Amino acid sequence: MLFHSSIRKELARSFGATLVVLATVVMTMTLIRTVGEASRGTFNPTDVMIIMGYTVLSDMPTILSMSMFIAILSVLTRMYKDSEMVIWFGSGRGLASLLNPLFRFAWPILVVIAVLAFLILPWAFGRIEDLRDRYEKRGDIARIEPGQFQESANGDRVFFIEKNSDNKQVGNNVFIATYEQGKETVTSARSGHIEIMGSDKMLVLENGQRLEKTSGKPELTVSMFERYGARVGGDDVSARSYIPASSLTTQELLGEPNPKNLAELSWRIGLVLAALNFIVIGIAAAGTNPRVGRTANLGFAFLIFVAYFNFLVLGKSWVESGQVQFGPYLLVLHGGALVLSLLWLAKRNNNWVLRLRKRATSPGEAKA
Repeated sequence: MLFHSSIRKELARSFGATLVVLATVVMTMTLIRTVGEASRGTFNPTDVMIIMGYTVLSDMPTILSMSMFIAILSVLTRMYKDSEMVIWFGSGRGLASLLNPLFRFAWPILVVIAVLAFLILPWAFGRIEDLRDRYEKRGDIARIEPGQFQESANGDRVFFIEKNSDNKQVGNNVFIATYEQGKETVTSARSGHIEIMGSDKMLVLENGQRLEKTSGKPELTVSMFERYGARVGGDDVSARSYIPASSLTTQELLGEPNPKNLAELSWRIGLVLAALNFIVIGIAAAGTNPRVGRTANLGFAFLIFVAYFNFLVLGKSWVESGQVQFGPYLLVLHGGALVLSLLWLAKRNNNWVLRLRKRATSPGEAKA
């Protein structure tokens, strides 16, 4: 049908433009947040762009749902404003007949959202956790930054280097504070460099002094040295010990249905069901009122979107804490949203009007 083809083309143009704008906004916000986390030592500064890409990829189901919802609202609202819907209604078709062209437009988007939610989202979160864990387990030498106190991977040493060379293998004015086996040592040297001795990586200090004190004893040992070697920790290549539910595959969540895994599963299923419900909500909420303008209707629909996704977040925490069960939560939230949106659509499609019955008046009251 020509009308169906034209509306799908307009929806595609609106969806593409909205997707570009929302993706740009999310990328900017994610970049700012990731740079802040990198400055606090959570991520490697060189991995900022990679982490930003994974984060935006994990947010794509929400971005796609919102872009589709805004596209449906804006196109249908424009059709109301330009009286195209009057022609559509005059031909004997109602709002419910728009479900067919809209679902034909939206089904590829729904498939992409499902693939992202069930397959790509856990993979992206897993890569983010791997990068975070790898940065936390980096070796002592990799942690050293000129002019900053840095703690070793196991927390028993504190390093400080005033400045180093371009290759970061030679530094000046080195300070090391160590606490091992009940002994506190403070070592300072005029310079230091890295040497490989067998399978160990050594920090060789030159022209310095070493202070050593045993816990519980008042004695303090001071020694001077021209050359002193200290073994430094290498990179920890062990597997990641902390595995959040967000990085588990959907099959793993189903294999171990504890409250935390069910909460994550409810979030992934909710992303798909919410996108499906937003198609019906978009048709029911579309319209225009000359007295309040076009933006009022879009603002109201945006509040519906925000409220829906807030319930998704709250529901995930409720399922995880055991306040609600997995099945009833999905049925009440998404099933209830579908029923309410269908009733709303039926009301507008059939022009149902709620009228209050007038109270019958007696002859005496009428005469008065």
